[in-house]
Amino acid sequence: MGIPFVGGCACGAVRYECTTAPLMALNCHCRDCQRATGTAYASGLFVPASAFRFTKGEPKYHIATADSGKTVGRGFCAECGSPVVATQAAFPIFIIYASSLDDPSCHRPTMDQFTSSAQPWDHMDPTLPKYPKGIG
Repeated sequence: MGIPFVGGCACGAVRYECTTAPLMALNCHCRDCQRATGTAYASGLFVPASAFRFTKGEPKYHIATADSGKTVGRGFCAECGSPVVATQAAFPIFIIYASSLDDPSCHRPTMDQFTSSAQPWDHMDPTLPKYPKGIG
């Protein structure tokens, strides 16, 4: 993955830039992520808030309590509805949805979490470590 890396929503109203490598990259199979993405899981890159900035527009946030019990903000474009980022109140991070990257082919998830909620039709990469209840 090249640094900096960039991305945004489908219509271009929200754009961002990150100036450091991700702290971690994973697939989350919790029901909250399934509902937020409209599919089997959310694939995301965790980055420090200090290295992330919006370069155009701002997402609208839906705040909820995730399956982990933590408060999460799901940031999406108010124009096109594309999921862009998530935040966790407990940590100074942004979770960038891999689908919002300009080049999502560079995303390399290293684990699957909340696999106890995974859908039976979701075929996970057998080489990735699995965490039934999350990583922490």
